[in-house]
Formats: sequence, C-alpha cells, structure tokens
Amino acid sequence: MTNKQIEVQILDQQYRLACSIENEAALLEAAARVDAEMTKVRAQSTARGTDRIAVMAALSLASELLLLQRSVRQNEAFPTEEIRRTMQRMNQRIATTIEQHEQNVLSSSSDPT
Repeated sequence: MTNKQIEVQILDQQYRLACSIENEAALLEAAARVDAEMTKVRAQSTARGTDRIAVMAALSLASELLLLQRSVRQNEAFPTEEIRRTMQRMNQRIATTIEQHEQNVLSSSSDPT
C-alpha cells in the first residue's frame, strides 16, 4: 500500500495529510465535509475560536452519524423493498417501451410505402 501526501484546506487553514492512494478520494471528501461544517458553525454561532468551532462541528457531525447509524439498524436508511418495487416498475416500463419500439420497427419495415 503506497502512501502519498495531500493538502486540504479546512476553515482557511492548510493541512498536509498522509493517506493511501486508495483512500485519497474519501479523505478529500471528508475534509470538504469538515470544512463545510466548520464554516457553517462559524457563520451561525458566536463561537470564534477555532477549537470551539471544531468541537461544535464535530458534535454536529457525530450527531448526524449516530442518527444515520440508528436508521440503518432500524432498516430505515435503505428501504430495500421500496427500491425493489421501483426497480421492477422501471424494468416493466423499459420492457414495454422496447416491445413498442420493436413493433414500430416491424410495422414500418412491412409497410410498402
């Protein structure tokens, strides 16, 4: 596993981070999410110290994570049955459209005009 250095900017500060090539995209996405949350906290609160902003952003992100984990445990985050029904309807529509297209092609090829 090869590590590389990447630079990210979080709340107007540059950070150099080491990560594997495989995890680079995920780390960049995480850094962007942390930056967005910290920027939001700074704009919406009276907290001005970077440490306080970081703690408040961490609490917000942790709360979001815990809600998502609870939803997953309760099978609410991924409504698989609803997804399955939607996919079946979509597949049926596709099949119907293909069948209609094939009928149109056959009827136009047999039409002597």
